[in-house]
Amino acid sequence: MRITVFTPTYNRAYIITNLYNSLRRQTFKDFEWLIVDDGSTDNTTELINSFIQADDNGFPIKYFKKENGGKGRAINYGVDRAEGELFFNVDSDDYLTDDALEKVDRWERELPKNKKYCGIAGNLGTSKTETPNTPFDGEYRDDSLLARYAEYSDNPIDGERAVVFYTEIQKKYKYPEFEGENFVTPAVPWNRMANDGYIMRFFNDIIWVYEYQSDGLTASGSKRFLERPRAYGLWLREKAEFCHYPLKNKIMMYYIFYCDMSERYSKNQIAEFIGAPKIIIYLSAFVHKLRHLFKKK
Repeated sequence: MRITVFTPTYNRAYIITNLYNSLRRQTFKDFEWLIVDDGSTDNTTELINSFIQADDNGFPIKYFKKENGGKGRAINYGVDRAEGELFFNVDSDDYLTDDALEKVDRWERELPKNKKYCGIAGNLGTSKTETPNTPFDGEYRDDSLLARYAEYSDNPIDGERAVVFYTEIQKKYKYPEFEGENFVTPAVPWNRMANDGYIMRFFNDIIWVYEYQSDGLTASGSKRFLERPRAYGLWLREKAEFCHYPLKNKIMMYYIFYCDMSERYSKNQIAEFIGAPKIIIYLSAFVHKLRHLFKKK
């Protein structure tokens, strides 16, 4: 199988048909659709079974249902069951342009063999012709996934992108799993790939169309991070390490993390989550208290 289109889903029966129909319209057919249902309580199972039973799909559909554990665990579960050479994670509330997989196949085949690529990335759009992301000069740009950060690059790659990884590389960089936490930003495995020397080819072409959903991950904003302190702290400290933060920036990061977490956790817990010396967190608490007092006065 050339491509695994992977979709983690949770209570998206009301909208996942849009993605299904876009897969039926693909001009490239050498792919499978692998769905991991993360404990849906709606009629997702019945709907996906109706897709599977259709005799005119033109591609195999594999469906697995597991206990709710978050998107990262669903991806880890799915990549171990993927048969495609390429692993394309597509959200259940979005859809692909008709030639998306054809472009993914062609783009990958054109990659130079003398460079260390982890995959390719198309563009995301609010429609097939409109995107909020800044276009590159030329058709594509080769760069590290760390180039998404202004701390790393003078010309950062903005916005969300339609990333496609080599399946074997995705398997090597799985999402960390923390007991009691069900969200890890994809930036964690992506940053680790980049830090190990992998690059990606980013294209301007829109291949993925999205629409903001009021019940989606984006809508939950910073709450996702505040309720998952271990995953949040891991992402921040690795980002600081990989982007080579100077000491001043690290101290500021520790202080902001303390302020975010101070009403929920103890100073010792916060130091553990972010991987900071306890003295820095205690000093952050002191400074935070002083600022609060001055502000009150």
